[in-house]
Amino acid sequence: MRIIKILTLCLLLKSCAPFSDISRFGQGVEITFDPRTIGMQIDDTIMQKNLVARLTLTEKKYFFIGVEVIDGHIFLSGKVDEPEEKLKITKMAWETKGVRSVKNALTIKGKSNFKSTSKDIFITTQLRTALIVNKKTKSRNYSLETINKNIYIFGIAMDKDEKQAVINEANKIYDVENVIPSIYLVSELSRNKS
Repeated sequence: MRIIKILTLCLLLKSCAPFSDISRFGQGVEITFDPRTIGMQIDDTIMQKNLVARLTLTEKKYFFIGVEVIDGHIFLSGKVDEPEEKLKITKMAWETKGVRSVKNALTIKGKSNFKSTSKDIFITTQLRTALIVNKKTKSRNYSLETINKNIYIFGIAMDKDEKQAVINEANKIYDVENVIPSIYLVSELSRNKS
């Protein structure tokens, strides 16, 4: 009974995550501070939609590849059937106009099972909850993906203290093998540099 309650809680919290693959057709209003200018947000959205469209035109199944863009940095997540597909998608991401870097968290299907996928969802949920509770972090500024006990964090931190707080929260979670942060500071964004 306790396990059923925990799994239900995990699924409910997972559905609250702001960067889910289900929200491909738009997002609701977010009341969080996004340090990017409107122009940067538009540029990133255009890059994201352009890449998703090109991926979908190549193969319809690529529609479900997670694509996040912050200041020209592209983060890919999801599962593919073959290693060649991972390379193909990465190449397409690099061909996107305005790209500055590509972080690839794509995995090959078959390397995970129901148990490991459930564990990954639980780890992501624990980190999302920890970021919400931690007053030093703005949890909505981060996209979280856990694949085979490796946590990938992609987002924008207001300062070094927030960045370190996010990484520390991820490292506290039991059974995590690696934390792979791609966290950019507001001061590192291209249009914020002097």
